[in-house]
Amino acid sequence: MWTHDPKRFVFGGEPLAQFCQGLQARLNDRTMRVIGKPTMPVKRVAASWGAADRLTTIPLFARPDVDVLVVGEAREWELVEYAQDSITAGNQKALIVLGHVVSEQGGMKYCTEWLKSFVTEVPIEFVPAREPFWNPSNPVES
Repeated sequence: MWTHDPKRFVFGGEPLAQFCQGLQARLNDRTMRVIGKPTMPVKRVAASWGAADRLTTIPLFARPDVDVLVVGEAREWELVEYAQDSITAGNQKALIVLGHVVSEQGGMKYCTEWLKSFVTEVPIEFVPAREPFWNPSNPVES
């Protein structure tokens, strides 16, 4: 089905809340936001890293073969409202908003390794960016 698409994933059906907790822990995401029923089984996930524009993500969210859409950031009056309306209409869907920095960090780390493979004249080092936001229920220094 999606075996060759690096932005599509298939999972075993664990509940959305549990899936999000694992994702949040692995990504060290302090401010993940989720729309969807916490008990919904997660099976087919699509990702759109970084900024999610409405022209590509709304049709992606609406696809019948996508249960969960993971994005970096979205305009709240576009994709977020569409997702909420879709779920209110009875669709078994979820939207996970990671945050811009968190969603692109892995790509930047990969880019560092890729650049090192052919740029030898200067040193190349991955410098992780800190997530700028924090959660009031778990305050941390930025």
